Amino acid sequence: MKVLACDGIHEDGLALFREAGWEVAVSGPIKDPHVLALAIADVDVLLVRSATQVTAEAIESAKQLKVIGRAGAGVDTIDVEAATAKGIAVMNAPDGNTLAAAEHAISLLFALARHIPRADAGMKAGEWPKAGLTGFELEGKKLGVIGLGRIGSTVARKAQGIGMDVAAYDPFLPASAAGKGSVPLKTLDELLAKADIITLHIPRTKETTNLLSEERLRSMKPGSYVINAARGGLVDEDALLRLLEEGHLAGAALDTFATEPLQADSPLRANAKLILTPHLGASTSEAQQAVSTILARQILDFIDTGAVAGCVNLPPLTAEAAREVGPWMPLMSALGKLAARLVPAPTRLHITYAGRSEALDPRPLTRLLVSSLMAKASSRVTPVNALAEAAARGLAVAETVGGDGDGFDRLLKLRVEDESGHAREVEATLHRGPRVVRLDGVELDFDPSAHLLLMRNEDRPGMIGLVGSHLGAAGVNIVNFSLGAKGDGEARAAITVDRFVPEAQLAALRGIPGVLALEAL
Repeated sequence: MKVLACDGIHEDGLALFREAGWEVAVSGPIKDPHVLALAIADVDVLLVRSATQVTAEAIESAKQLKVIGRAGAGVDTIDVEAATAKGIAVMNAPDGNTLAAAEHAISLLFALARHIPRADAGMKAGEWPKAGLTGFELEGKKLGVIGLGRIGSTVARKAQGIGMDVAAYDPFLPASAAGKGSVPLKTLDELLAKADIITLHIPRTKETTNLLSEERLRSMKPGSYVINAARGGLVDEDALLRLLEEGHLAGAALDTFATEPLQADSPLRANAKLILTPHLGASTSEAQQAVSTILARQILDFIDTGAVAGCVNLPPLTAEAAREVGPWMPLMSALGKLAARLVPAPTRLHITYAGRSEALDPRPLTRLLVSSLMAKASSRVTPVNALAEAAARGLAVAETVGGDGDGFDRLLKLRVEDESGHAREVEATLHRGPRVVRLDGVELDFDPSAHLLLMRNEDRPGMIGLVGSHLGAAGVNIVNFSLGAKGDGEARAAITVDRFVPEAQLAALRGIPGVLALEAL
């Protein structure tokens, strides 16, 4: 596996990849999409921070890219839609820089309140710039927090600790959440009208771009302040400048910008009421070490086991749900491959998760099974885009959760059907590892990931001995022979062997009297 790390990823995370035997290449920011496309042509994992723009053009050229990892929270510099279409997982590490980002927002709050940058610049210029730099106290002031996620909640808690009156608006929280926490929720209009200072802590999306438009900035209290240490583009920068120059807003502090790095001739640089920092929110040694190692562990787990953590384009799982799902992942991969061999061109797939299912989130399991089933049809199919690819290829996928486990704690039932109506049914569980316990209604016991011979034969004495003798003569060792009678004069057998059986030997087995059909899987 090969990793390309751009933008100064912390060495601690890269060391984890090297310890796992992966090849790691390091690069500075790559801003030209053509150059990035060439750089990731043979890369399995791309790691970036905020400088490298991962465009659809670059993603399209990636032949074996499996994961794009953002060492931080925001993924607005990555074309997530293009990555999803190619089956590439996009991961971030939002928890690692929570404290650093929150503390930076609080530091900007203090800097605005006491004019610290202007005072420092005047002192270093040989002045005594006390006149005109009268500040204000934060205790009792109304702080409006837009976005009450990890960082916004931390900012709110710290602001309450210094005596501020904190309220919040969160576009991603339902109205029913109001009043359930220690921070009261308001509408955006209410928050803007009452707050002395507004601080933003939301991602940049189509819906949140220029959330603080000129109209909304004008709806704020005269003499109020704005802090954006989240993502560039949340505030209309041109409108912000106008309102600062008019005096409607008393000041603002920006750590992120619509275009980064900020242009040398940007008019933002010349406004004395603005405090500007170069996207320093996550720039602490502790945060960079944390996001690097968190991201590396997530990616290693994803590649090794299919475990989903920190993935923005796969269904999220709680830690408890991940523990429930994890043991079943090898079975899903094996069953997907088995289903593809049983029905090469399926048009319908129905999965039933029976037995104890109250703690099971089936979404990642279904995606993994579908991607495994379709793997031979397209190398582009992964759990990320499995359901979309299935729909595009005419495979209808349905799932049912609940029902009788037939004596098993949890039983997985699979029905695969082709366009002619021909169907195969598999029932499996975890018993001494991944096991199929019933095939097409007949009780059998075999490992779905092993070399298999599936036989339909007359239900009469001597069949096991005849088949075993033929395989033994060919030097093929039988690992397990599971036989089940149908009750109509026929039987089914699942024969696990230690290696691939050549076609000539299969033809000889089919010629044994009493063998009605035999398929190698």
